[in-house]
Amino acid sequence: MPVHDWTCVSAEIFHDFHLSWVTHLTDALNGGLLPLQHYAQIMQSEAIHHGDVNDLATEYRQLRRTIAIRHTSGHQVVAMIEIASPANKDSPTSVHEFADKLTTAVKAGIHVLLVDVFPPGRFDPRGLHGEFWQPFDLEAPADVSAERPLCLASYEATDLPEAWIEPLAVGDSLPDMPLFYERGLYVNVPLEATYAQAWRGVPGFWKDVVEGRATA
Repeated sequence: MPVHDWTCVSAEIFHDFHLSWVTHLTDALNGGLLPLQHYAQIMQSEAIHHGDVNDLATEYRQLRRTIAIRHTSGHQVVAMIEIASPANKDSPTSVHEFADKLTTAVKAGIHVLLVDVFPPGRFDPRGLHGEFWQPFDLEAPADVSAERPLCLASYEATDLPEAWIEPLAVGDSLPDMPLFYERGLYVNVPLEATYAQAWRGVPGFWKDVVEGRATA
C-alpha cells in the first residue's frame, strides 16, 4: 500500500490513525517477530509542559505513543519506535525536543526506528532525521530531498550511531525496516502491512479526503 499525503488533514485525524498503527505494530512484534526475551509495549510519550500553554498541538504531542522494546531481565528499554506527528514539527521547541529525545535514547544505548511520513517544514528544513543527525557531526546518509521528502531511519546505538535511511515520496510503498534490539541484531518491522491494517479502520470520509477524492 502506498504511503498517503497526511498534510491534507488535521493533526487529530492523523493522531487517530497513529494510535491504530502503533497498536498493529505492537501486535506484530509481540506475535512472534521479537525474540522470546523481548516484548513491545505502548507507552505515552513524555508529557512536556511549557508554562501555562494548553493548546491542541501540545495535547497531541503529549498523547502521542511510543513503542518501547523491553528485555525480560530487568524489563529495561532496549529499543523504541517513534512515529512522528505534525505536533513534533510545529515549532522550533517541538523539533528540538523530539530530536533531543532521540539523541538521549541513542546515547543511552537504546536503538531507535524513526518513521516520519511528513515532509520537512519551516522548523525542520532537513527533516527530523537531519535535525537529530546534525549534532553527531557525521556524514548524513541518504538525506531527504524535494523528490523524496519523507523518511524512515533506523539507528543502531553504537559509540558513534549508525543509520539506515530510506527516503520516500507520497505514493511509495513502505519497506520493512530494521529495528535493532542488540548491537548487530535486529528484526524487520512490517511497516507496510501494519499501515494497511490501520488504514482499513480510517472512516470512509477521511479516506476520500486523504486520497484526494473529497475536501474537508
